[in-house]
Amino acid sequence: MESRLSNPAAAVVPTTARQRLAALTLGALGVVFGDIGTSPLYAFKEAFGGHHALAVTEAHVLGVLSMIFWAIMLIVSFKYLLFVLRFDNRGEGGVLALLAYAGRFTRGSGRGAGRLHWIAVTVAIFAASLFFGDAVITPAISVLSAVEGLSVAAPAFGQWVVPLTVVIIVALFAIQHHGTGGVGRYFGPVALLWFGVLAWLGIASIVQTPGILAALDPRHAYAFAVVSPGFAFLALGAVFLTLTGAEALYADMGHFGRAPIHIGWFALVLPALMLNYLGQGALVLRDPAAVKNPFYLLAPEPLLLPLVALATLATVIASQATISGAFSVAQQSSRLGYMPSIAIRHTSASERGQIYIPQMNWAMMVIVVLLVLGFGSSSNLAAAYGIAVSATMLLETALVGLVAWTILPRARLLLLAGLLLVGLLELLFVASNATKIVAGGWFPLLAGLVIFTMLSTWKRAGVVI
Repeated sequence: MESRLSNPAAAVVPTTARQRLAALTLGALGVVFGDIGTSPLYAFKEAFGGHHALAVTEAHVLGVLSMIFWAIMLIVSFKYLLFVLRFDNRGEGGVLALLAYAGRFTRGSGRGAGRLHWIAVTVAIFAASLFFGDAVITPAISVLSAVEGLSVAAPAFGQWVVPLTVVIIVALFAIQHHGTGGVGRYFGPVALLWFGVLAWLGIASIVQTPGILAALDPRHAYAFAVVSPGFAFLALGAVFLTLTGAEALYADMGHFGRAPIHIGWFALVLPALMLNYLGQGALVLRDPAAVKNPFYLLAPEPLLLPLVALATLATVIASQATISGAFSVAQQSSRLGYMPSIAIRHTSASERGQIYIPQMNWAMMVIVVLLVLGFGSSSNLAAAYGIAVSATMLLETALVGLVAWTILPRARLLLLAGLLLVGLLELLFVASNATKIVAGGWFPLLAGLVIFTMLSTWKRAGVVI
């Protein structure tokens, strides 16, 4: 038998493929996982210090952490990573790619087929419209939440939080012309360091209070819901913040592909996130006063300022996930006739999904800056954040269920049972976030409604013409 070493091509090609996969995975860390990867900055804190703050008790802490773990496993790991990412449209992801995929099976002759296709289109376009609303809130809340760490390290710097946030956001949008591949090369190593620090901070706290690992038992979430159903329902709004970014993960699939996203999530991102959430819970059990900012208080005091700097870089990365996703959704909207032709720059010779849209980039920057100036703090923006993302996820689940029902008849019942469970959980998240509409949730809903009207009107005008 011929040795692999006797055939140089056989030896070089696999190595090259592995190197390319490693490079794409590193780039994905710096683009795809940025949004969900910075949720520890504000999600757990919001449960015990937000608009519907819970009392710091062992039952509440274990209950919230249990809800966080199982929500992440069901919605991110099961729904998106193991299922939804299989439905791509020529390598591209996002709700409009899902619509194009579903359109192959919902179109047809007959009255029922036409109605089914109309439902799929309406669901997908409204979900895409809400995603655009999410894409402008994410940079605002992510960067604000990081820069607010300055007020923890040095309260005198509190007055500089908003101005510094605006400067960082302008710089972020100014580098977008390098493309997601170029940005990923810069951000990937920083994201790798960020997730390593998340894990380290969490482990250092967990070893002091190992009993916090009991939160992985779903019975704690169940007991919390049974004993305090009202509090558990309101806490879902904060728990949902740990999931924001999952919808951008799907939208960004076209930039890097499915395999790098799978590897990055299961090998690094998921363990790092859960270790940090558990570490924050352990800290709060030891010192309830730490609930004012449990993420930053995990760090030793001499490392607080370096952590603020790293968190600021990480939240710039977080913003990249939804910005890149918005570019992808806009491109797909134009291709499907829901938007006029727009100037799109392809920023990679090898990855067709890596694009930059100048006009959209600067329009988003203006809206994000106005949101920072208008809301002023991450807690205020948290009230506006969840409703759009949770509604987008629920609509995506409905569309995925439609596709699964159509093309997977043998596994139909099993898949629909799983999607029904996920859909019910997402419906609860929508209902919980709806309690914050007056406090800021109105903004993404209004933005989504305006964008939906624009997209659907342009499509109808194009059909008439």
